[in-house]
Amino acid sequence: MKIIIVGCGKVGVTLIKQLSAEKHDITVIDLRSDAIMEATNSYDCMGIVGNGASYSVQKEANIDNTDLLIAVTGNDELNLLCCLIAKKAGNTATIARVRNPVYSQEINYIKEELGLSMVINPEFASAQEIARILRFPSADKIDTFAHGRVEILNFVITEMSPLKGMTLIDVSKKYKCEVLICAVERGDDAFIPNGPFILRENDRVSFVAAPRYAREFFEKIGVDTHQVKNTMIVGGGMIAYYLAKQLRGQGINVKIIDSDRKRCEELSELLPRATIINGDATNKDVLMEEGIESCDSFIALTGIDEANIFLSMYARNVSKAKKIITKINRISFDDMISSFQAGSIIAPKNITTDYILQQVRLMQNSIGSNVETLYKLVDGKVEALEFSIKEQSPVVGIPLMELKLKRNLLIACINRGGVIITPNGQSTIQLGDTVIVVTTQKGLDDIKDILN
Repeated sequence: MKIIIVGCGKVGVTLIKQLSAEKHDITVIDLRSDAIMEATNSYDCMGIVGNGASYSVQKEANIDNTDLLIAVTGNDELNLLCCLIAKKAGNTATIARVRNPVYSQEINYIKEELGLSMVINPEFASAQEIARILRFPSADKIDTFAHGRVEILNFVITEMSPLKGMTLIDVSKKYKCEVLICAVERGDDAFIPNGPFILRENDRVSFVAAPRYAREFFEKIGVDTHQVKNTMIVGGGMIAYYLAKQLRGQGINVKIIDSDRKRCEELSELLPRATIINGDATNKDVLMEEGIESCDSFIALTGIDEANIFLSMYARNVSKAKKIITKINRISFDDMISSFQAGSIIAPKNITTDYILQQVRLMQNSIGSNVETLYKLVDGKVEALEFSIKEQSPVVGIPLMELKLKRNLLIACINRGGVIITPNGQSTIQLGDTVIVVTTQKGLDDIKDILN
């Protein structure tokens, strides 16, 4: 696809990296010549220095022959204007990043009236992900498929875990749950495991299951499945606002600590059912006074990565929290963060990129089926894709054991009219199904791409 990206910040660069790796034709627009130079030197893309909302600049970027424009500058109104001009100038599909809470109640209206393919709010999406994790505190990450009927959950095998030293065959025989372990991260390596694969301490395991079976599996292996009752949030930004609204709706008590008095006053008006504390959370006395030792969960959401990491490490040492969540912004931390005791990691730019990549896959023409949902697992080493089977293809009606699948690829789940099937060798894919595939292979666009 021919794609224009307006905005060369953290999200823009992440998109350029991912989309160029998938062989899309990328043109990036930004007012900063140094940002354009760095992007074009690092990735396979064209660069234009200019205002992405300018008609002449978009014409220079060949908007007439562009499939998609993605506007991810730091200004919501500029992003919307870029999309409006692209729609008028080239009848191009458009995606806008819109972060201001003022627009959050109007997103559907804006999307419809401006003809946008997608509107993404990174902070709201991050808050949704955190809320899902707090529902299952023992999971590090939860991704949803089939409109919430299926989840991929991620957790770490501890020293005391009964799974340590077991093969996947043993796990299936002993626990008899409708779950399928689909990916394992071990150090720097990612595995799509088979039956004889042996689980080890510190393995980061991803498994596919319907929510009720996920809970049953966690209970059988002795993992806590109770939703948290309260949370302490450090940092009163937009993620904290969206998250507090969601958590209060779920009956979870929320306490937010922020050092900006004016922001605390705003949050007190916006969130009357939450407790807002004006204080410096880097002062351990403040944290102790506000009850960090007894909180159920702790979430570090300040704008400084280093502060978030150290706050989470401190919370792990002094509190009884079932779940600790840390927000990071810089990609450079991704490889280091696993060495810290910082709990679950939330990176808004990566969440944003995943949603946009999912939309890009949806837009690509494919004959047999389409990608409905896409998530990156294991630090991007593994992809989980949900295909919708709409037309006849080479995989339909054939037992899975007879399909010649690509290496490092697993058919993890079949959704047949709302009935979730954990597949075995005799299972078949039928028209109308949605199928979840987990693989280290990149760039699968169609269900037929799973075949050798």
